[in-house]
Amino acid sequence: MSAFNEERVLSVHHWTDRLFSFTTTRDTSMRFSNGHFTMIGLRVDGKPLLRAYSIASANYEDHLEFLSIKIDDGPLTSRLQHIKPDDTIIVGRKPTGTLVVDYLLPGKRLYLFATGTGLAPFMSIVRDPSVYEQFEQIVLVHGVRIVDELAYNDVLTQYLPTHEFLGDMVSTQLLYYPTVTREDFKTQGRIPDLITSGKLFADLGLPGLDPKEDRVMICGSPGMLRDLKKLLENRQFQEGNTSTPGAFVIERAFAEQ
Repeated sequence: MSAFNEERVLSVHHWTDRLFSFTTTRDTSMRFSNGHFTMIGLRVDGKPLLRAYSIASANYEDHLEFLSIKIDDGPLTSRLQHIKPDDTIIVGRKPTGTLVVDYLLPGKRLYLFATGTGLAPFMSIVRDPSVYEQFEQIVLVHGVRIVDELAYNDVLTQYLPTHEFLGDMVSTQLLYYPTVTREDFKTQGRIPDLITSGKLFADLGLPGLDPKEDRVMICGSPGMLRDLKKLLENRQFQEGNTSTPGAFVIERAFAEQ
């Protein structure tokens, strides 16, 4: 059996000249946990050119969705950014990753810290009904450079709160905090700075991070991962992994190309 499925592109949405998302068909054999990533790509000169991408769609949906940056000289994204509906892409059959709630200890609040396309796995998690059953509150913090890069803003602020099945849970339990670093916006600043200064918690009306009650997932730029890991460990948070649950988990296999 091949390690990959060939899937047909269903839709493509260009958020900015540096950011796009797309949906594909989903083979019935494809199984994954919300928060997982898989290898996706294109055939170039007869050979698969692949990168790791988090799955943005929920595991109960009949399609797959991915969020990607555009890099003009990137081996894959220089090509992938030009895909159109009915084109074919390759999708790995064995999703994996550490951004799964099973790798966290039980807690009261779940913080999802993302920069850029690191938002993708959290879009699947905030659409997972079981997550709302496990945590009293889910706090999604998304940091970007410019306002137009706040992908899925309308989904998070308008669509999900009125969703037929998820609406009540989203409206009462999900707190969405977008922040911008290079343009004027209602909330501004890097995520580590917003945590350190306490502004994030003051704005949301929440207490500061507490390893006894709070659980954290992190996905995004290497600098953000490094800074938040150090910040959390200084506050006595223990990192979890696929074998030992902890107070926070990090996804390091993030698609940069």
